[in-house]
Amino acid sequence: MKLIADAARIDTLLDELAADIRSATIDPSRLALIGIRRRGDVLAARLAEKLGITDVGSIDITLYRDDLSETGAAARVGKTSIPFDVSGREIVLCDDVLMTGRSVMAALREILDFGRPSRLRLAVLVERPEREIPIQPEHSALQLRPGQGEKVDVRLMPQDEVDQITINPRE
Repeated sequence: MKLIADAARIDTLLDELAADIRSATIDPSRLALIGIRRRGDVLAARLAEKLGITDVGSIDITLYRDDLSETGAAARVGKTSIPFDVSGREIVLCDDVLMTGRSVMAALREILDFGRPSRLRLAVLVERPEREIPIQPEHSALQLRPGQGEKVDVRLMPQDEVDQITINPRE
């Protein structure tokens, strides 16, 4: 295990990410955050606290994934909660790690089923270069290039027992 960021470094990265989102926001009164479950929703909640906004949602993208036919009956569908109207809003979609872009593509499809935002941006804690779909984040706290056979693990409280970003061997 290679430690990339501890709790203090993650807090600094979140401050920087929040500042970047704030500076690019056209109308702060229309800003809302939506996180992709399991850690993007934690990231969205923590960024919302730093930004001082209350409109925060979370989505489970299981039914929107392009590999759903492969997982079939084994797919576990979680809860989506968007307690505000997305139409006309400036939405920041949040995820912990951006790699292939497939999760983000699924999340975009799901958000658009809820309405038509005036603007939709992507914020990620960690950006990896292995894109399969041409999706790029507008806001990225950290860019990592792990080696072949390595993965990036993000742990965020309260989902996890600790805040940390590590690079580990793939199993």
